Amino acid sequence: MSVLAPPPPAAAEVFGAALDDAIRYAELLATAGVERGLIGPRETERLWDRHLLNCAVVAEAVGPDATVVDVGSGAGLPGVPLALARPDLRVVFLEPMERRCVFLREVVEALGATSRMSVLRGRAPDAGMGRDGLRWDVAVARAVAPLERLGGMLLPVVQPGGVMLAMRGSRVDEELAEARDGLHSQGWREMQVLLCGKDRLTEPTRLVSAVRVADDVGRGGGDRHDGRQRERRGQTAREQQRRARGRACST
Repeated sequence: MSVLAPPPPAAAEVFGAALDDAIRYAELLATAGVERGLIGPRETERLWDRHLLNCAVVAEAVGPDATVVDVGSGAGLPGVPLALARPDLRVVFLEPMERRCVFLREVVEALGATSRMSVLRGRAPDAGMGRDGLRWDVAVARAVAPLERLGGMLLPVVQPGGVMLAMRGSRVDEELAEARDGLHSQGWREMQVLLCGKDRLTEPTRLVSAVRVADDVGRGGGDRHDGRQRERRGQTAREQQRRARGRACST
């Protein structure tokens, strides 16, 4: 197994006061994560650039004090780096496989972050369906499904006016062009490509951003996050996203 490289200079800027926690998470990925088959052994050489920093800069596209669900979290990417880079966020790792959930719970405990990170075993469509379905301000996903299918998976867990942030590869513009009509029919609007980390990373992180229409027919009233009822914020997720776009560049 490869030795974990030290964090690059950009890590201190991206993670700030949470850099030590980011190092601890990288160590867990390079040891227990590899041993349990959650991440490939060859990935340890590029954990920082390809995984931690690549995921952490998604924070540029998330508004303040948002609730976030990381769908298909796996080993905690992008959710853990995002939560470390943005201590104002409350992040839930939604993952269907128990062995991955066990690892994620260990990560949360090791980072002492139980007040703002939590693990929920399940699948996105199931978690969001029905009157008691769970919803968040922002849903993030990395390498989960083709874009149009992903939109259908994420829609139930995003509250009206909330945002989908889908991490994609170099074909992101083509993917969005191909999926745009399908996403629109599902109920997504304001679809665009965002580039995050342009001034910090050699290769920026590419996101497809879309806003869920404020149409709650058949879903029942009231917002649910982390299984708890809460009052609506004066500032909607849509307004938060517009503020966040000042920090992320649109192509």
